[in-house]
Amino acid sequence: METLFTPFASLGGGALIGLGAVLLMLGLGRILGATGIMSGLVFAENSSEFSWRATMVVGMILSPGLIFLVTGQMPELSVPVSPLMIAIGGVIVGFGASLGSGCTSGHGVCGLSRLSVRSIVAVPTFMVTATITVYLIRHVFGA
Repeated sequence: METLFTPFASLGGGALIGLGAVLLMLGLGRILGATGIMSGLVFAENSSEFSWRATMVVGMILSPGLIFLVTGQMPELSVPVSPLMIAIGGVIVGFGASLGSGCTSGHGVCGLSRLSVRSIVAVPTFMVTATITVYLIRHVFGA
């Protein structure tokens, strides 16, 4: 599977994620970690947190529509695995995010910028694990 090189779209997306993280931190003092936001929405401990969490999730869901309105075409999406594998992967990611006290977005975008020791350990662990996983799937198991 080939990955296209899209430097301008990637830079724009990264800048928007960074801006969103800064605005959430400045506005509410919260970390922009997608898994933590979703977890706090599903397993609400505090009802005052519901509105901003729901707004973030709705924004994530509606973002492809905004891209369509701006560019005139929907983002290309190719998922070469079955819905069952997506569900299993989601459970594994959720377990890992819980075990790692956060997800890649929380640790990578917000934790590293705050020089969090936990994030400085977590992000290289994510990267090494992802590299090993891709190598095994593509070169050992031949998927």
